[in-house]
Amino acid sequence: MNTTEVKGNWNEQKGKLKMKFGYLTDNDLMFEEGKEEEMMGRLQIKLGKTKDGFRKLIADL
Repeated sequence: MNTTEVKGNWNEQKGKLKMKFGYLTDNDLMFEEGKEEEMMGRLQIKLGKTKDGFRKLIADL
C-alpha cells in the first residue's frame, strides 16, 4: 500500500476502522496532505501494531 492508495479510498477505510475499533476518534483518523506517515504512526501506536502489521490491517479491510 502506498500513499496514493491511502488517499484514494481513505474515507472508506476510515469508516471501516471506526467500525472495527470504536475507540478511534476523528482526530486519530485525520488525513492531512504531506503528513501521511505521521497519521499512520499515530494509528500504529494507538492500535499496538507494527508498520507492517498496520499496513496488513488496512489492506485486509
